[in-house]
Amino acid sequence: MPQPFPPQETVPQPPPAPDGTRAVFGNGTAHSRDQHRCLAASYDPVTLPRLAAAGVGPGWRCLEIGAGGGSIARWLAQRVLPGGSVLATDRDPRDLVPGPGLEVAALDVARDPLPEAAYDLVVARLVLQHVPTRDAVLRTLVRSLKPGGLLQIDEIDASYEPPLLAPDPQSEALYVRFLHAKTAALRAAGGDPHWGRRAPAAMRAAGLTDLDVRMHIGVRHAQDPGLALQLNHTRNLRDRLKEQGMTDDELDRVARLMRDPSFRAASSVFYSVQGRRPARERP
Repeated sequence: MPQPFPPQETVPQPPPAPDGTRAVFGNGTAHSRDQHRCLAASYDPVTLPRLAAAGVGPGWRCLEIGAGGGSIARWLAQRVLPGGSVLATDRDPRDLVPGPGLEVAALDVARDPLPEAAYDLVVARLVLQHVPTRDAVLRTLVRSLKPGGLLQIDEIDASYEPPLLAPDPQSEALYVRFLHAKTAALRAAGGDPHWGRRAPAAMRAAGLTDLDVRMHIGVRHAQDPGLALQLNHTRNLRDRLKEQGMTDDELDRVARLMRDPSFRAASSVFYSVQGRRPARERP
């Protein structure tokens, strides 16, 4: 079946989200490249072993939604050759580079069609929390799987990520204020930064079986890529955070706090959930 979204060499700016909001995180900037680096360093050690344990190998046909900087797609492409292929998609795929076994395409998963029963594996990491129509998108992803195919959704629940060690109560309060402002900014754009905890039930409701849920939590510190990602957001989301009432001075101070070697905070809870499309559909 031909792809409904052929790879593009030049990619226009992504369209607005279905509800009229703009994409929270853009690509093609120094901030986006730093974010992709932090995301890969933080979460590839969970995502990639899960895929390896699932048996991804030669001949598999794979799709990644919201591929960002492409670390997952590149890893998959190395695993599926010979005979397999990986299609890495993003609303704005300018930070993705095609290669052997790896194609790149612009795709807005909330709007654009996917071929049905086409993929052995579909992966979406930290994507669906940003999509207001995430339940409908999940059903689309399930239909794109071959019978018996695997869907892996990796998401966070940011409702629990408190500071643990701060220099003083004022610094602790500032970090909490930053977390609350970020949550409000993501919700204002139609996102749900707590959706990770609901991903398993949503995947079951979309028709997947053999659900396998893993969860991970860690400690953020100055050398941790997860805290580096938070630091990135003081720059990458600055305008949105200011819309939620934070000032430039507060954002600069919380950035300095996150560089403090003595600072510690709990990470968000990272959920990695796998499920399979039934080999035989119910009538």
